[in-house]
Amino acid sequence: MNFSTQVAEQAVHWLMEMQQGALTPRQQAAWQHWLNAHSEHQRAWDHIQRVNQRLRGMPSPLAHATLNAPQSSSRRQALKLLLILGVGSAAAWGLRQQHILPPLSADYRSPIGERRKVQLADGSQLQLNTGSAVDVHFDRQQRLIRVLEGEILLTARAGDTPLRVLTGQGLLSSQAARLNVRQFNDHTQIAVFDGHVEVMPNSYSGLPLTVEAARQVNFTRKGWDTPRPTDANSGAWADGMLVAAHMRLEDFLTELGRYRRGQLNCDPQVANLLLSGSYPLADSERILDLLEVSLPVKVRRFTRYWVTVQARA
Repeated sequence: MNFSTQVAEQAVHWLMEMQQGALTPRQQAAWQHWLNAHSEHQRAWDHIQRVNQRLRGMPSPLAHATLNAPQSSSRRQALKLLLILGVGSAAAWGLRQQHILPPLSADYRSPIGERRKVQLADGSQLQLNTGSAVDVHFDRQQRLIRVLEGEILLTARAGDTPLRVLTGQGLLSSQAARLNVRQFNDHTQIAVFDGHVEVMPNSYSGLPLTVEAARQVNFTRKGWDTPRPTDANSGAWADGMLVAAHMRLEDFLTELGRYRRGQLNCDPQVANLLLSGSYPLADSERILDLLEVSLPVKVRRFTRYWVTVQARA
């Protein structure tokens, strides 16, 4: 994948800001900082510029609606869709072959900042964390959940066939278990709360790894690291909480950033500050305010979508 859907949303945000009028010096600096922060941002920005130019010559109703609703949320969504899909069926086909398109047409999705519960046909319960997408295929021969992006909490009921979870790195299999599965770009993290789960990486030819209850493990396409006890934050999102136990501030903000739109940055000077506590995910702004009380930091809000936590002057 050349860039994630979250980065695509950030690129759309900056394009919309620029089209609504000249950026202030502060906004200009924030945009430049975002652009330079990662090569993924540059790729998304280059692409959205090409898409925006091509919209002028595109006769489709979607392009027409995009160009004629400059301040509407529907235009933002249309631009984001065009950014991800590209313009034209050939581009869309190519993206589907690269597994970039499927999350947009998933069986179940949860937007950024929201969570979703789904009762499956066999009585199993599936919960989707922020910015997650899955496909579900249940029939007489199989029970399969494909994680396209994000994170799920699955309470699997026993059935005639194992319940399998497919990620970008491998296949999980269980009969009856409660597990949390998180898809990263280059690995999958699984935490088992009840029962046990077998892990088989895509390119591994040996016996599968059995992960028992109260253990978690990361695995790639080729293997896995050493299983360890589940950490305090594993699955806490399902109860609407973000739990930190001596967590670095930079890591904490990375986690918090998953639940809000835009860019949440951490100044390197304060990246290694440690914090502990349980934080309700329903109000990320309140969490940022609490950081100013508990740590020697200042939260600078350039725009709603560009926030930096830095050392207090």
